[in-house]
Amino acid sequence: MIRVGILTVSDKGSRGERVDTTSVAIKETLDSSLYSVEYIKIVPDEIDDIKCELIKLCDEMKLDLVLTNGGTGFSKRDVTPEATMAVIEKLVPGIPEAMRAKSLEITPKAMLSRAVAGIRKETLIINLPGSPKGAVENLNIVLPALKHGIEILKGEASECARKDD
Repeated sequence: MIRVGILTVSDKGSRGERVDTTSVAIKETLDSSLYSVEYIKIVPDEIDDIKCELIKLCDEMKLDLVLTNGGTGFSKRDVTPEATMAVIEKLVPGIPEAMRAKSLEITPKAMLSRAVAGIRKETLIINLPGSPKGAVENLNIVLPALKHGIEILKGEASECARKDD
């Protein structure tokens, strides 16, 4: 079972001025026979708040996967990628590259995403868009590779190469 945390980054959501439907959409997208969502929280668009939550989820809770949503655009308050970059130890550029490439087939606005993905200890962190539609579309792009990547990260995958590679 892959243990998951969902972190919504939203000033309005953290103040109770907006209902968080994105974390619900993300949770519903994850196959419950493979993924166990163990943590959902909303924090404001503040680098220190985001960093503290990410560190807690990786270092204390030792979750396998953290999916953030929100704060990846051009607004002055959008700081999720900066907070993520401050806590990760390794970049995983292929994940946001794939999300942007596939999303460009849907909307040219996809090129405006500043989302990042990376590893802290044995946790994979992925920044998703803040809208339910965008978050689910992007999550569905990377889901086929996540189980294998997390198995490698946790030392559970013994062989990565196929014989025909």
